[in-house]
Amino acid sequence: MFGRKVPVVTFRTRVRDEAVGGPNPFRWQDVSSEDYFAGKRVVLFSLPGAFTPTCSTYQLPDFEKLTPEFRALGIDEIYCISVNDAFVMNAWGKSQGLENVKLIPDGSGEFTRKMGMLVAKDNLGFGMRSWRYAAVVNNGTVEQWFEEEGYSDNCDSDPYGVSSPQNILDALKSQKIAA
Repeated sequence: MFGRKVPVVTFRTRVRDEAVGGPNPFRWQDVSSEDYFAGKRVVLFSLPGAFTPTCSTYQLPDFEKLTPEFRALGIDEIYCISVNDAFVMNAWGKSQGLENVKLIPDGSGEFTRKMGMLVAKDNLGFGMRSWRYAAVVNNGTVEQWFEEEGYSDNCDSDPYGVSSPQNILDALKSQKIAA
């Protein structure tokens, strides 16, 4: 994955727009991979689903809390991507009280598929979802890759550790020391 460009896709997002009016003032907005990744050094992490236990209890909240440490190491943005639609991702972000991490809805799984991380999770009733991974992406190119062990369809477990924010911070700190 090192040196690989992130896939070029268009994400269907929902953004708040008071001009829409009414009780649900949101409109559709297409956002491209380039919009998210060009000219920035970011941490991208992916997980099986919004509102799921590990994702909601550890992974997303820890990235949110540790954002200042990532920024101190030259990270401009932290993105969480999941094979969920914009409505689910927005509701999850609101329920988590996010201020730092930006959520990317990969509703059709196109980005995840092109990253080679789309897996079946039919054993959990999820259908196609993302394997848990993270990457440091610099101007659209994967600089560092963190993939959980056991990549497979209908995996019986949900490995988590390699893609944790703590592990990625350690790798970034080691890289800074070595430089």
